[in-house]
Amino acid sequence: MKRAELILLGITVIWGSTFPVMKVSLNGISPVLLLAYRFGIASLVMLLLFGRRVIKKNTLKAGFVLGVTLFFGHAFQIVGLKYTTPTNSGFITALYVVFTPFIAYSLLGDEIKRDDVLSLLLAIPGLYLISGATLHINYGDALTVLCALSFAFQIVLVHRYSGLDYLSLSFWQIFWNFVFSAVYSALFEGLEMPKSTSTWLGILYLALFATVLTFTLQVKYQGKTRAQRAAMIYSAEPLFSYLTSFLFLGEVLSIKGNIGGLLILAGIWNEVRKG
Repeated sequence: MKRAELILLGITVIWGSTFPVMKVSLNGISPVLLLAYRFGIASLVMLLLFGRRVIKKNTLKAGFVLGVTLFFGHAFQIVGLKYTTPTNSGFITALYVVFTPFIAYSLLGDEIKRDDVLSLLLAIPGLYLISGATLHINYGDALTVLCALSFAFQIVLVHRYSGLDYLSLSFWQIFWNFVFSAVYSALFEGLEMPKSTSTWLGILYLALFATVLTFTLQVKYQGKTRAQRAAMIYSAEPLFSYLTSFLFLGEVLSIKGNIGGLLILAGIWNEVRKG
């Protein structure tokens, strides 16, 4: 494996580890306020690192639109995480890979291929099993499905705005995510400072490592390997969410949950293989 691919694998490990980190951090802070701190700090650090390079007016509108989808994705995810496990959240969030072709069809008119339908047919039973194999899906899991749909919209819209400066566009996404999270928290949750050291450590880890560091490395190294290789590496994120949740929280899926997770991965890997 090339150096660039090892770095992308490291990025994926960090992304997978955010699920148990967020779960523990929620013990000391309300969900959307956690996002406000995470993306507020990340926005500030990006400004300090890149300066005027990220402040471009021609990306402001597109960044606003992407920020809306990113906010909904993270908000559904973090609130859903209150009611489900980090492992479930990791696997269900990854469904955005399966949903994206169908969103691309509705927004961009892209063709839906046979493998897209097969991926969805594999993933839906997986979702049913990992959510407990009952007719009533867990509330947290249902919110996380909405998270995956939001991220699928975000990915398709990034494709639409691909001609714009990516670094600036990414900054505006993060900045608007901070603004929306802060406004929502002020209106519905209340603004307060986290009181526990563990919550602050979680926020800093999410802001500095899972947002600024991973984004910077992704921009630098993803172009040094094939897109399909990068996608395959990123698709391991739910596996790392499961592994880190087991190591730090002692979380273990049931037999049905393991089968469901494997079906979701099969759907994702079929989509990635399609290229």
